[in-house]
Amino acid sequence: MPDKIALVTGAGGFIGHHLVSYLVEQGRQVRGVDIKAPEYAPSRAQEFALLDLRIAGNCEKAVAGVDEVYHLAADMGGIGYITSSHAAITLHNTLINVNMVKSAREAGVGRFLFSSSACIYPQYLQHKPDVTPLREDDAFPADPEEGYGLEKLYMEKMCQYFTEDWGFPTRTVRFHNVYGPLGTYEGGREKAPAAICRKIAGAEDGATIEIWGDGQQTRSFMHVDDCVEGIVRIMQSDYDRPLNLGTDELVSIDELVDMVAEIAGKRIVKRHDRSRPQGVRGRNSDNSRLREVLGWEPRIALREGLQPTYRWIAQMLAEKADAPQVQAAE
Repeated sequence: MPDKIALVTGAGGFIGHHLVSYLVEQGRQVRGVDIKAPEYAPSRAQEFALLDLRIAGNCEKAVAGVDEVYHLAADMGGIGYITSSHAAITLHNTLINVNMVKSAREAGVGRFLFSSSACIYPQYLQHKPDVTPLREDDAFPADPEEGYGLEKLYMEKMCQYFTEDWGFPTRTVRFHNVYGPLGTYEGGREKAPAAICRKIAGAEDGATIEIWGDGQQTRSFMHVDDCVEGIVRIMQSDYDRPLNLGTDELVSIDELVDMVAEIAGKRIVKRHDRSRPQGVRGRNSDNSRLREVLGWEPRIALREGLQPTYRWIAQMLAEKADAPQVQAAE
């Protein structure tokens, strides 16, 4: 009997790339699919297909012969991108998500996991830096992040309806700010930990770096190793409603900057730009239900996870600086 195949969509992206490696290390046969190949290291998937999942026929190709789907593909990025691209994000992700869950059900896939986001949570609960950790039941009455958060919440309900009405097994995971090596660290789609690591790695000792907002906005951050383990645990569980996946270690952005500067061994001066997007004032994960369902929660402390993340980004910048510059022909 042939090995059962796990499909990872978004396998060319940050979390998807790490998830492929985790599944392969567990002895799984993996098919990776994305519109692009991984940027920083080759995929370990036994199969990898470049497919635009906004096209229904490509979703049908992607799910053919697979036993379970880890659906991570999405048009997304950091706060700068998701606050300036509502139309594109909503259109692209709606097409990707609807086509994928429909194709998976029609192909008889055994189980389908959807990667949602803490951006689905109501903005009216996130006005203060000392935010109360968000529980899964807090999603309604709804007031999600415009665009990205709204389409994620809609897809969560789509998964619920597919399960309730048609018996199609789905799982939904709400990510809270994932970081780690091999993630986007420049170009406008990077998240706060990667952006801060990049700025500090590129700065001289005693230099000034720009911080978006006033630095008092708070977040919790989860290392990608904890993230991929949690994804697989949730897929294997019997729980079919949304689950938070994050840490409850709340820090301000200024505290995050100080932590990275200490890891780098540099003195850094902060210059706050309050005109730049900063998102909600505070967001933290309540992991009570995650612990109840899985008997597990993310374990990697922020300082511990930032060390290899910073080293990798600093290495990437150093290699780029040392690379020979190609002169354009006159």
